Amino acid sequence: MRPQYFKHRATFDFDKNTNDVGFPLPWKKGNEDNHFLYRLYRKNKDQYNSLYQHHFNYFLRLYPEATEQEFFVHIKQIITDAITELVGKDRYTSKHAQERRNRLQLQEFLEYLNTLDQWFIQSTDQETIKRQLEEIAKLISENKKLKEENKKLRELETKDYIDIREGRHKTLYHLMLQIRELKLEDNKELTNATTLNIWCKMIAKYFRVGGKEISFESVKPYFPPENSADLTKYKDIPKKDQLFTVVPAKKRSL
Repeated sequence: MRPQYFKHRATFDFDKNTNDVGFPLPWKKGNEDNHFLYRLYRKNKDQYNSLYQHHFNYFLRLYPEATEQEFFVHIKQIITDAITELVGKDRYTSKHAQERRNRLQLQEFLEYLNTLDQWFIQSTDQETIKRQLEEIAKLISENKKLKEENKKLRELETKDYIDIREGRHKTLYHLMLQIRELKLEDNKELTNATTLNIWCKMIAKYFRVGGKEISFESVKPYFPPENSADLTKYKDIPKKDQLFTVVPAKKRSL
């Protein structure tokens, strides 16, 4: 048991939205758990994580050798004890409505804690089974999604290829290099590659030369990065292979 788990409120700090525990005026220490619950009751579901992380980070600064599991156990014990106490309260009092709201909020916060619980801390068999079933359902859903994605990918996959005449593969490279540089009437590129090597990968994957595969490394030297200053590692297409020139079509009058 550590002497302190929560960050105390500074004297004269009257911020109503603070995550710190305690009062803005001098107060007696030792009942920080009640002050934490008081602060929790004034938070909504979207603020639970910031409240938890605020005190957990402070706890680690106080005790660098500590673990999240230690802090988590302390927090969860406070919440479960408070729920147990509220469940045993007399229903027929003027405080019942507020106590019921507090209990529901504590249960909501406990559900949040369960999303962080990597250690199955003090879970009942029913809670453990429920969480395991939820995790299984999540994995099944993710697996289904992956299968659907793989199915779509397989639909695009093919063992077919486009065969280039023997010795004419550099002519294809020359055409693709021209396509890469084409610009439309607004002076913007016709194509925009998401990666530098996509042209090389496309050729290596979907084209053959005389039925033989084209290696990626053999294509790469002919496709320098656009606007590259250093071209010493790259090769020019030989003149004898520059058989076609891509030029804009003449505008037709309507």
